[in-house]
Amino acid sequence: MSTPGISILDGKYMVTMDLFPQQSKEFNQIYKFYEYLKEGRFTTTKCKDCGSEPFPPRVMCPDCYSTNVEWIDWPTIGTVIDVTEEAVGVPLGFGKPPLVHALVDLDGKKTFFVRIINCKTGELKSGDKVKLAVFDVDPVPQEFGREVINIPRVFYAFEPVK
Repeated sequence: MSTPGISILDGKYMVTMDLFPQQSKEFNQIYKFYEYLKEGRFTTTKCKDCGSEPFPPRVMCPDCYSTNVEWIDWPTIGTVIDVTEEAVGVPLGFGKPPLVHALVDLDGKKTFFVRIINCKTGELKSGDKVKLAVFDVDPVPQEFGREVINIPRVFYAFEPVK
């Protein structure tokens, strides 16, 4: 993980400053979410008992506490309801300004607050369409026996449909 401005940490993995989750099946029970992201799919779990579709995905239904869940696909295109932009004071790890977030409706499936990338200040407005954007994040080192392997990772945001 790169740590801008702290040269002594160059090339070191700073677990306490890592903004992104562990994504391998050895460390995360919803690892399939990240595998599906790599395929360009936006997924969650659906409870087979009560029909709840929580996000982020869960291994246990937050409504009825059942573990009888299945993976389902959600739309990868949504409609912006409202936008917020942070032009200064962007937190460490979020890159260069602007930091844009939007309240997005996924065709009535879910409305949620999500990061918007590849978007300039003032470019995004209510009613605009956005689409899923999957991007690589710093790999995480994991020990396998005596060997340390960097495991690639991805994360998601949305970006304007052009």
